[in-house]
Amino acid sequence: MIFFFSATGNSLYVAKQLSDKPVSIPQVIGQNELVFEDETIGIVCPVFGHEMPPMVKEFVERAKFKTDYFYVLLTYGNRHGGAAELADGLLKKIGIQAAYINTVLMADNFLPAFDMEEQAGLDKNVDGQIEAIKKDIAQRKVMIQPATEADRAAHQEFLARSSAAPADRWKGIYRITEDCVGCGICSKVCPMGLYYVEHGKAAYHTDGCQSCMACVHSCPKKAIQLTIPERNPQARYRNKNIALPEIVEANERKNIPDNG
Repeated sequence: MIFFFSATGNSLYVAKQLSDKPVSIPQVIGQNELVFEDETIGIVCPVFGHEMPPMVKEFVERAKFKTDYFYVLLTYGNRHGGAAELADGLLKKIGIQAAYINTVLMADNFLPAFDMEEQAGLDKNVDGQIEAIKKDIAQRKVMIQPATEADRAAHQEFLARSSAAPADRWKGIYRITEDCVGCGICSKVCPMGLYYVEHGKAAYHTDGCQSCMACVHSCPKKAIQLTIPERNPQARYRNKNIALPEIVEANERKNIPDNG
C-alpha cells in the first residue's frame, strides 16, 4: 500500500512505479478513521522547505499504520536539506518507526527560484534512482538516508530566512489575471479545495494553502501568476509521464462544498 501527495506529478510518478494503485492522501484525509494495514506501507511526497507538506504531516499524525515495513520516499529538486532525517524525527515523535526513508532527485517546480524550461530539460536519472529504491524495498532494507553537516546547515539557513520573513508571506501569493476563462481546472487540482469559479472567473481562499503551486502549473491559460518574482512566468511544469486528468483524480476534493 502506497500513499502519495503530488502537485505536478513527480511524486505520483514515483508512487506508480511502486504500486498499480497508489492512494491519494487528499482523497482519504477527510475520512474519520484512518487505519491501514498491509505487509508494507509507504508514503511518497515532495519536500517543502526540506520537510513533508503540511497535509502529509497531518495525515501521518492522524493515521494508524499496521505494517511490518513502513517507508517514506521524498522527492526534491535542488537540495534536500536532510529531509530524510527531518522526516524520521517527525515520525518518531508521533510513534512511527520507519524502516526506510530515502530521497529522489527530480525536477524542481518552485517557480520563484527555478526556470521550468531548464528543469524540464535536465536528466536526473530518475528511473535509475527509482530502480535502486525498488530493490531496497523488495529486500526490506533498513536505512534512513543520512544527513551531512552541509544538509543540516542548509536547513538551518532556510529556517533563519523563514523566521525573518512575515508570518503571512504565503498568503495571497497567487493572482488571477484577465486571461482566466473560468475553466475550473484550478479548483480540481488544488489538494485543499480552495479554488472555485465565481461569475465566470476563478477565485480562491488563502487559508489552508499548501503552497504546492498545483494551481499555477496546471492553468492552461497561465492565468494564475505569482505576486512575487518568478524566474520564467511563461514556463510551467508537469511530469512528462503524468497526464492532467491524473492530477485531477488525485487532488480534486469532491467532498468539499462549493465555495461559490
